Amino acid sequence: MKNVLLAFAVLIASSCLGDAGPVRIKDLVEFDGVRGNDLVGYGLVVGLNGSGDGIRNAPFTEEIMSNLLERLGVNVTGEQFRPKNVAAVLVTATLPPFARSGSRIDVTVSAIGDAKSLMGGTLVMTPLTAADGQIYAVAQGAVISGGVAAETEAASVVTGVPTSGGIPAGARVEREIDFDFGALRTLRLALRVPDFTTAGRIEMAINRTFGRQVALMLDSGTVELDVSATRSGSPARAISRIENLMVEPEMKARVVVDQRSGTIVMGADVRISRVAVSQGNLTLRIEDAPVAVQPNPFAPGQTVVLPRSAAAIDEDPGIGLAEVDGGTSLAEVVAGLNALGVAPRDLIDILKSIKAAGALHAEFVVQ
Repeated sequence: MKNVLLAFAVLIASSCLGDAGPVRIKDLVEFDGVRGNDLVGYGLVVGLNGSGDGIRNAPFTEEIMSNLLERLGVNVTGEQFRPKNVAAVLVTATLPPFARSGSRIDVTVSAIGDAKSLMGGTLVMTPLTAADGQIYAVAQGAVISGGVAAETEAASVVTGVPTSGGIPAGARVEREIDFDFGALRTLRLALRVPDFTTAGRIEMAINRTFGRQVALMLDSGTVELDVSATRSGSPARAISRIENLMVEPEMKARVVVDQRSGTIVMGADVRISRVAVSQGNLTLRIEDAPVAVQPNPFAPGQTVVLPRSAAAIDEDPGIGLAEVDGGTSLAEVVAGLNALGVAPRDLIDILKSIKAAGALHAEFVVQ
Protein backbone atom coordinates (compact mmCIF):
# COMPACT_ATOMS: atom_id res chain seq x y z
CA MET A 1 0.00 0.00 0.00
CA LYS A 2 2.89 2.35 0.77
CA ASN A 3 4.37 1.86 -2.70
CA VAL A 4 0.97 2.46 -4.30
CA LEU A 5 0.56 5.77 -2.48
CA LEU A 6 4.14 6.79 -3.29
CA ALA A 7 3.76 6.06 -6.99
CA PHE A 8 0.37 7.81 -7.08
CA ALA A 9 1.79 10.93 -5.38
CA VAL A 10 4.75 11.06 -7.75
CA LEU A 11 2.56 10.62 -10.82
CA ILE A 12 0.04 13.26 -9.74
CA ALA A 13 2.88 15.71 -9.06
CA SER A 14 4.44 15.03 -12.45
CA SER A 15 1.11 15.52 -14.25
CA CYS A 16 0.87 19.01 -12.74
CA LEU A 17 4.35 20.07 -13.84
CA GLY A 18 4.74 22.60 -16.55
CA ASP A 19 7.87 23.69 -18.38
CA ALA A 20 11.02 24.05 -16.33
CA GLY A 21 11.60 27.54 -14.99
CA PRO A 22 14.74 29.60 -15.56
CA VAL A 23 17.91 28.20 -14.00
CA ARG A 24 21.28 29.86 -13.40
CA ILE A 25 24.03 28.97 -15.86
CA LYS A 26 26.26 27.85 -12.96
CA ASP A 27 23.69 25.13 -12.18
CA LEU A 28 23.62 23.90 -15.78
CA VAL A 29 27.29 23.74 -16.76
CA GLU A 30 30.77 22.88 -15.56
CA PHE A 31 33.43 25.48 -16.29
CA ASP A 32 36.63 24.30 -17.94
CA GLY A 33 39.40 24.01 -15.32
CA VAL A 34 37.07 24.55 -12.36
CA ARG A 35 36.92 21.06 -10.92
CA GLY A 36 38.13 19.01 -7.98
CA ASN A 37 40.76 16.27 -7.88
CA ASP A 38 40.37 12.94 -6.09
CA LEU A 39 42.86 11.97 -3.40
CA VAL A 40 43.45 8.62 -1.70
CA GLY A 41 45.70 7.32 1.06
CA TYR A 42 46.33 4.21 3.15
CA GLY A 43 46.61 4.62 6.90
CA LEU A 44 45.82 3.35 10.38
CA VAL A 45 43.07 4.10 12.87
CA VAL A 46 44.19 3.51 16.46
CA GLY A 47 42.50 3.69 19.86
CA LEU A 48 39.65 1.30 19.07
CA ASN A 49 38.01 -0.53 21.94
CA GLY A 50 38.93 -4.06 20.84
CA SER A 51 37.05 -3.69 17.54
CA GLY A 52 40.10 -3.46 15.26
CA ASP A 53 41.49 -5.85 12.65
CA GLY A 54 42.26 -9.44 13.48
CA ILE A 55 45.95 -9.64 12.59
CA ARG A 56 45.63 -13.21 11.30
CA ASN A 57 43.01 -12.09 8.77
CA ALA A 58 44.66 -8.73 7.97
CA PRO A 59 48.47 -9.17 8.08
CA PHE A 60 48.98 -5.85 6.26
CA THR A 61 47.77 -4.09 9.42
CA GLU A 62 50.62 -5.59 11.42
CA GLU A 63 53.11 -4.64 8.72
CA ILE A 64 52.15 -0.98 8.49
CA MET A 65 51.92 -0.71 12.30
CA SER A 66 55.44 -2.10 12.63
CA ASN A 67 56.73 0.35 10.00
CA LEU A 68 55.05 3.24 11.80
CA LEU A 69 56.57 2.33 15.16
CA GLU A 70 60.03 1.90 13.62
CA ARG A 71 59.81 5.39 12.11
CA LEU A 72 59.02 6.64 15.60
CA GLY A 73 62.10 4.87 17.01
CA VAL A 74 60.42 1.74 18.42
CA ASN A 75 61.93 -1.56 17.26
CA VAL A 76 59.35 -4.36 17.13
CA THR A 77 61.22 -6.68 14.75
CA GLY A 78 60.62 -10.33 15.71
CA GLU A 79 58.10 -9.43 18.38
CA GLN A 80 54.61 -10.92 18.63
CA PHE A 81 52.78 -7.70 17.98
CA ARG A 82 49.04 -8.42 17.73
CA PRO A 83 46.99 -5.43 18.91
CA LYS A 84 43.18 -5.44 18.64
CA ASN A 85 42.70 -1.71 18.76
CA VAL A 86 44.17 -0.93 15.32
CA ALA A 87 42.44 -0.98 11.91
CA ALA A 88 43.81 -0.49 8.40
CA VAL A 89 41.77 2.04 6.44
CA LEU A 90 41.57 3.77 3.09
CA VAL A 91 41.26 7.54 3.30
CA THR A 92 39.58 9.39 0.43
CA ALA A 93 39.03 13.09 -0.17
CA THR A 94 38.41 15.60 -2.93
CA LEU A 95 40.80 18.51 -3.41
CA PRO A 96 38.52 21.40 -4.39
CA PRO A 97 39.45 23.75 -7.23
CA PHE A 98 41.87 26.54 -6.33
CA ALA A 99 42.62 25.02 -2.91
CA ARG A 100 45.65 26.74 -1.38
CA SER A 101 48.36 25.39 0.91
CA GLY A 102 47.25 25.39 4.52
CA SER A 103 43.52 25.11 3.83
CA ARG A 104 41.60 22.15 5.21
CA ILE A 105 39.35 19.61 3.49
CA ASP A 106 37.03 16.84 4.69
CA VAL A 107 38.07 13.19 4.44
CA THR A 108 36.25 9.85 4.49
CA VAL A 109 37.73 6.86 6.32
CA SER A 110 36.75 3.27 5.40
CA ALA A 111 38.01 0.02 6.93
CA ILE A 112 39.55 -2.50 4.52
CA GLY A 113 40.20 -5.33 6.99
CA ASP A 114 37.84 -7.19 9.31
CA ALA A 115 37.48 -4.42 11.87
CA LYS A 116 34.04 -4.33 13.46
CA SER A 117 33.85 -0.62 14.21
CA LEU A 118 35.87 2.59 13.85
CA MET A 119 33.95 4.40 16.60
CA GLY A 120 36.23 6.28 18.96
CA GLY A 121 39.33 5.77 16.81
CA THR A 122 41.93 8.29 15.70
CA LEU A 123 43.45 8.38 12.24
CA VAL A 124 47.25 8.56 12.33
CA MET A 125 49.02 10.95 9.94
CA THR A 126 48.18 9.71 6.43
CA PRO A 127 49.51 11.23 3.19
CA LEU A 128 46.92 11.63 0.42
CA THR A 129 48.07 11.27 -3.18
CA ALA A 130 46.46 12.10 -6.51
CA ALA A 131 46.55 10.19 -9.80
CA ASP A 132 50.03 11.57 -10.56
CA GLY A 133 51.46 9.97 -7.40
CA GLN A 134 52.24 13.29 -5.72
CA ILE A 135 51.21 14.05 -2.12
CA TYR A 136 48.73 16.94 -1.99
CA ALA A 137 47.34 16.68 1.54
CA VAL A 138 47.94 15.00 4.91
CA ALA A 139 45.05 13.68 7.01
CA GLN A 140 44.87 13.10 10.75
CA GLY A 141 42.25 13.36 13.47
CA ALA A 142 39.41 11.71 15.39
CA VAL A 143 37.05 9.60 13.27
CA ILE A 144 33.33 10.28 13.50
CA SER A 145 31.80 6.86 12.84
CA GLY A 146 28.69 6.49 10.74
CA GLY A 147 27.13 3.78 12.89
CA VAL A 148 27.16 1.80 16.13
CA ALA A 149 27.66 -1.93 16.72
CA ALA A 150 27.07 -3.92 19.92
CA GLU A 151 27.59 -7.63 20.45
CA THR A 152 27.09 -10.17 23.22
CA GLU A 153 27.55 -13.91 23.36
CA ALA A 154 24.02 -14.59 22.15
CA ALA A 155 23.03 -11.54 20.10
CA SER A 156 24.36 -8.59 18.16
CA VAL A 157 22.94 -5.35 16.79
CA VAL A 158 24.30 -2.97 14.16
CA THR A 159 22.98 0.49 13.34
CA GLY A 160 24.31 2.30 10.29
CA VAL A 161 27.79 1.50 8.97
CA PRO A 162 30.27 1.45 11.88
CA THR A 163 33.20 0.52 9.60
CA SER A 164 33.08 3.86 7.80
CA GLY A 165 33.30 7.41 9.05
CA GLY A 166 34.56 10.87 8.34
CA ILE A 167 36.79 13.61 9.69
CA PRO A 168 35.46 17.12 9.04
CA ALA A 169 38.37 19.37 8.03
CA GLY A 170 40.60 16.39 8.75
CA ALA A 171 43.24 17.01 6.07
CA ARG A 172 45.52 19.96 5.46
CA VAL A 173 46.49 20.86 1.90
CA GLU A 174 50.27 20.69 1.44
CA ARG A 175 50.62 21.14 -2.33
CA GLU A 176 48.66 23.29 -4.79
CA ILE A 177 47.55 22.20 -8.24
CA ASP A 178 49.91 23.62 -10.86
CA PHE A 179 47.30 25.27 -13.08
CA ASP A 180 47.32 28.87 -14.29
CA PHE A 181 43.63 29.60 -14.63
CA GLY A 182 44.20 33.28 -15.34
CA ALA A 183 46.19 32.47 -18.51
CA LEU A 184 43.20 30.90 -20.30
CA ARG A 185 42.15 32.83 -23.40
CA THR A 186 39.15 30.64 -24.15
CA LEU A 187 36.87 28.96 -21.67
CA ARG A 188 34.58 26.01 -22.38
CA LEU A 189 31.24 25.53 -20.65
CA ALA A 190 30.31 21.81 -20.48
CA LEU A 191 26.58 21.15 -20.04
CA ARG A 192 25.77 18.58 -17.36
CA VAL A 193 22.84 17.40 -19.52
CA PRO A 194 23.79 17.90 -23.19
CA ASP A 195 21.02 19.46 -25.26
CA PHE A 196 21.26 21.59 -28.42
CA THR A 197 18.37 23.86 -27.43
CA THR A 198 19.77 24.54 -23.97
CA ALA A 199 23.26 25.18 -25.38
CA GLY A 200 21.80 27.62 -27.90
CA ARG A 201 19.94 29.50 -25.18
CA ILE A 202 23.11 29.76 -23.09
CA GLU A 203 24.98 31.16 -26.11
CA MET A 204 22.29 33.77 -26.77
CA ALA A 205 22.07 34.78 -23.10
CA ILE A 206 25.84 35.37 -22.86
CA ASN A 207 26.06 37.28 -26.14
CA ARG A 208 23.06 39.41 -25.18
CA THR A 209 24.73 40.31 -21.87
CA PHE A 210 27.98 41.45 -23.48
CA GLY A 211 26.27 42.98 -26.53
CA ARG A 212 28.54 41.17 -29.00
CA GLN A 213 29.61 37.69 -30.14
CA VAL A 214 31.70 36.28 -27.29
CA ALA A 215 30.14 32.79 -26.95
CA LEU A 216 29.85 30.07 -29.58
CA MET A 217 27.96 26.79 -29.31
CA LEU A 218 30.28 23.98 -30.47
CA ASP A 219 27.92 21.04 -29.92
CA SER A 220 25.05 19.93 -27.69
CA GLY A 221 27.32 19.77 -24.65
CA THR A 222 29.84 22.58 -25.14
CA VAL A 223 29.70 26.38 -25.38
CA GLU A 224 33.01 28.15 -25.93
CA LEU A 225 33.62 31.57 -24.38
CA ASP A 226 36.23 33.95 -25.83
CA VAL A 227 37.68 35.54 -22.68
CA SER A 228 39.56 38.25 -24.56
CA ALA A 229 36.39 39.35 -26.38
CA THR A 230 34.56 39.82 -23.08
CA ARG A 231 37.01 42.58 -22.09
CA SER A 232 36.70 41.43 -18.50
CA GLY A 233 40.44 41.25 -17.87
CA SER A 234 40.50 37.65 -16.58
CA PRO A 235 38.56 34.38 -16.88
CA ALA A 236 37.45 34.71 -13.25
CA ARG A 237 35.77 38.07 -13.93
CA ALA A 238 34.15 36.71 -17.08
CA ILE A 239 32.68 33.76 -15.18
CA SER A 240 31.40 36.03 -12.42
CA ARG A 241 29.44 37.99 -15.02
CA ILE A 242 27.79 35.01 -16.73
CA GLU A 243 27.33 32.35 -14.02
CA ASN A 244 24.19 33.96 -12.57
CA LEU A 245 22.47 34.53 -15.92
CA MET A 246 19.07 32.82 -16.02
CA VAL A 247 18.42 30.29 -18.81
CA GLU A 248 15.43 28.00 -19.25
CA PRO A 249 16.73 24.47 -19.91
CA GLU A 250 15.04 22.13 -22.36
CA MET A 251 14.50 18.66 -20.94
CA LYS A 252 14.28 15.43 -22.91
CA ALA A 253 11.09 13.41 -22.57
CA ARG A 254 12.01 10.61 -20.19
CA VAL A 255 10.27 8.02 -18.01
CA VAL A 256 12.26 6.51 -15.12
CA VAL A 257 10.97 3.51 -13.20
CA ASP A 258 12.46 1.77 -10.17
CA GLN A 259 11.22 -1.80 -9.98
CA ARG A 260 12.51 -2.34 -6.44
CA SER A 261 10.45 0.42 -4.85
CA GLY A 262 7.73 0.75 -7.50
CA THR A 263 8.53 4.43 -8.06
CA ILE A 264 7.72 6.03 -11.43
CA VAL A 265 8.92 9.50 -12.44
CA MET A 266 8.20 11.15 -15.78
CA GLY A 267 8.75 14.45 -17.52
CA ALA A 268 6.04 16.86 -18.59
CA ASP A 269 6.74 16.37 -22.32
CA VAL A 270 6.08 12.63 -22.41
CA ARG A 271 3.38 11.77 -24.96
CA ILE A 272 1.61 8.57 -25.94
CA SER A 273 0.08 7.66 -29.32
CA ARG A 274 -3.27 5.96 -29.93
CA VAL A 275 -3.06 2.55 -28.27
CA ALA A 276 -5.29 -0.09 -26.65
CA VAL A 277 -4.36 -1.61 -23.29
CA SER A 278 -5.62 -4.78 -21.62
CA GLN A 279 -4.13 -6.21 -18.44
CA GLY A 280 -4.95 -9.13 -16.14
CA ASN A 281 -3.23 -11.23 -13.50
CA LEU A 282 -2.96 -14.99 -13.10
CA THR A 283 -2.39 -16.42 -9.61
CA LEU A 284 -1.23 -20.05 -9.25
CA ARG A 285 -2.06 -21.51 -5.83
CA ILE A 286 -0.79 -24.94 -4.75
CA GLU A 287 -1.65 -26.48 -1.38
CA ASP A 288 0.01 -29.61 -0.02
CA ALA A 289 -1.72 -31.22 3.03
CA PRO A 290 -0.54 -34.84 3.47
CA VAL A 291 -2.69 -37.22 5.59
CA ALA A 292 -1.28 -39.82 7.97
CA VAL A 293 -3.16 -43.18 8.01
CA GLN A 294 -2.56 -45.39 11.06
CA PRO A 295 -3.59 -49.03 11.70
CA ASN A 296 -6.13 -49.87 14.40
CA PRO A 297 -4.85 -50.25 17.98
CA PHE A 298 -2.93 -53.50 18.55
CA ALA A 299 -3.35 -54.38 14.84
CA PRO A 300 -0.34 -55.24 12.69
CA GLY A 301 0.83 -52.67 10.19
CA GLN A 302 2.54 -49.31 10.11
CA THR A 303 1.66 -45.68 9.69
CA VAL A 304 1.46 -44.52 6.06
CA VAL A 305 1.52 -40.90 4.87
CA LEU A 306 -0.77 -40.29 1.90
CA PRO A 307 -0.14 -37.23 -0.25
CA ARG A 308 -3.00 -34.77 -0.69
CA SER A 309 -2.43 -31.77 -2.96
CA ALA A 310 -4.67 -29.17 -4.54
CA ALA A 311 -3.84 -26.77 -7.35
CA ALA A 312 -5.89 -23.87 -8.65
CA ILE A 313 -5.43 -20.93 -10.95
CA ASP A 314 -7.23 -17.68 -10.14
CA GLU A 315 -7.54 -15.05 -12.82
CA ASP A 316 -7.90 -11.46 -11.80
CA PRO A 317 -9.94 -9.66 -14.46
CA GLY A 318 -7.64 -6.63 -14.04
CA ILE A 319 -8.16 -4.00 -16.72
CA GLY A 320 -10.37 -4.67 -19.69
CA LEU A 321 -9.53 -3.47 -23.16
CA ALA A 322 -9.12 0.30 -22.97
CA GLU A 323 -8.27 2.67 -25.80
CA VAL A 324 -6.17 5.77 -25.40
CA ASP A 325 -6.47 8.63 -27.85
CA GLY A 326 -3.36 9.88 -29.56
CA GLY A 327 -1.64 12.94 -28.12
CA THR A 328 -2.66 12.16 -24.57
CA SER A 329 0.03 12.80 -21.99
CA LEU A 330 1.37 9.75 -20.23
CA ALA A 331 0.77 11.41 -16.87
CA GLU A 332 -2.97 11.46 -17.60
CA VAL A 333 -2.95 7.81 -18.66
CA VAL A 334 -1.05 6.65 -15.59
CA ALA A 335 -3.21 8.75 -13.27
CA GLY A 336 -6.24 7.01 -14.71
CA LEU A 337 -4.68 3.57 -14.22
CA ASN A 338 -3.89 4.45 -10.60
CA ALA A 339 -7.51 5.49 -10.08
CA LEU A 340 -8.48 1.95 -11.15
CA GLY A 341 -6.25 0.49 -8.43
CA VAL A 342 -3.41 -0.79 -10.64
CA ALA A 343 -0.40 -1.72 -8.52
CA PRO A 344 2.90 0.07 -9.29
CA ARG A 345 4.63 -3.10 -10.52
CA ASP A 346 1.73 -3.87 -12.87
CA LEU A 347 1.87 -0.26 -13.99
CA ILE A 348 5.56 -0.68 -14.84
CA ASP A 349 4.75 -3.76 -16.95
CA ILE A 350 2.05 -1.81 -18.80
CA LEU A 351 4.47 1.04 -19.54
CA LYS A 352 7.04 -1.46 -20.85
CA SER A 353 4.46 -2.95 -23.17
CA ILE A 354 3.37 0.48 -24.43
CA LYS A 355 7.02 1.33 -25.11
CA ALA A 356 7.55 -1.98 -26.94
CA ALA A 357 4.49 -1.22 -29.08
CA GLY A 358 6.10 2.05 -30.16
CA ALA A 359 3.36 4.22 -28.67
CA LEU A 360 5.42 5.74 -25.85
CA HIS A 361 7.40 8.67 -27.22
CA ALA A 362 10.07 9.11 -24.56
CA GLU A 363 13.28 7.59 -23.29
CA PHE A 364 12.41 4.70 -21.00
CA VAL A 365 14.89 4.11 -18.17
CA VAL A 366 14.57 1.10 -15.85
CA GLN A 367 16.63 1.03 -12.66
